[in-house]
Amino acid sequence: MKRYSAFAIAREAFRFHSGWERAWKSPTPKAEYDVVIVGAGGHGLATAYYLAKNHGITNVAVLEKGWLGGGNTGRNTTIIRSNYLQDESAAIFELSRNLYEGLSQDLNYNIMFSPRGVIMLAQTEHELRAWKRTSHANRLAGIQSEMVTPERIKEIVPIIEIDGPRYPVLGGLWQERGGTARHDAVAWGYARGASNLGVDIIQQCEVTGIDKTGGKATGVQTSKGAIKCKQLCVVVAGSSGVLADMAGFRLPVESMALQALVSEPIKPVLDCVIMANTVHGYMSQSDKGELVIGGGSDGFNNYTQRGSFHHIEETVRALIETFPIISRLKQLRQWGGIVDMTGDRSPIIGKTPVDGMFINCGWGTGGFKSIPGSGWATAEMLADGAPRDLAAPFTMDRFKEGRMIDESVAAAVAH
Repeated sequence: MKRYSAFAIAREAFRFHSGWERAWKSPTPKAEYDVVIVGAGGHGLATAYYLAKNHGITNVAVLEKGWLGGGNTGRNTTIIRSNYLQDESAAIFELSRNLYEGLSQDLNYNIMFSPRGVIMLAQTEHELRAWKRTSHANRLAGIQSEMVTPERIKEIVPIIEIDGPRYPVLGGLWQERGGTARHDAVAWGYARGASNLGVDIIQQCEVTGIDKTGGKATGVQTSKGAIKCKQLCVVVAGSSGVLADMAGFRLPVESMALQALVSEPIKPVLDCVIMANTVHGYMSQSDKGELVIGGGSDGFNNYTQRGSFHHIEETVRALIETFPIISRLKQLRQWGGIVDMTGDRSPIIGKTPVDGMFINCGWGTGGFKSIPGSGWATAEMLADGAPRDLAAPFTMDRFKEGRMIDESVAAAVAH
């Protein structure tokens, strides 16, 4: 494909923009592939891209029942950070953050990465101690983060009320190199890059069954016919349990809605990301001026992409106490995504009970920030036939062995 550049924009301006190519191809599925990846969200597309780029495996199909990036990849608050407590989590999220920094150049596609910084507020003594512990763990792991005082937080975020009656700000964990990116652009960039390397991306192709011979996955049944494969990788977030059921095993995950909303656009008032785990609300401001607000997941299992009104009320009420300036804003729109939660709130990357079938799921509410590292680790696993060091701690065996990677305890909320 042609490279995007300032010269290309100028050239096409003189040609009335008649020479732009499709960003990715839409081929007819072949009868057989070396690898079939189910799910064309960020994780699936990143896996396909790094399989082709890092390992030279290009006979790959990415199947998507809807449209590319139409699931959780396009239904999140776009936060990128790596200040996790557990070593295993910190390693994969820090790789993701590092890859995000150069992803626009790598993909030749502007993902609008914005290293605006992320502050995790401490609004209870317990939380303050927890963030201090995390900052020490980050330093030992070589991850840049630091504890900051309420006064320093007020300098970074002038609109914050640090002396709130119920939720006073006692300090915060500041990761200056965290930030945001454009969620759609991440999916489109990976799709364009993978397609350019020879990967087939097939939309409107729902998987309806998994073929097995002698206990080994040999292909899938889809709405566009049967497709054989040597390796099958399921990367479908909230629908992971459904695909596992097709293959005859059960996953230790629960699916529920996680919702977010945006306000009407206003002038710039917030140039970083603020996360308040005590009330489980987080907020940033988009390039268009909207305040992007997220909260906790629903407290019950469901597959809706709307969410529940009481979570909106809880999140907004608490954030108004910390940011009184937003009290008169109108809600512009609201949406939800289906997240898959494990017991320790850490992902599953590894083999399944079905030979030749691999899975990447269980990212919970932390899926977007992990896309590059997740794709990198999953591609390594498919190339080797087994997880390497980065993914090895996240296999399903940990639930039998009792070696949890417990980020839910570390964050005091579902991360």
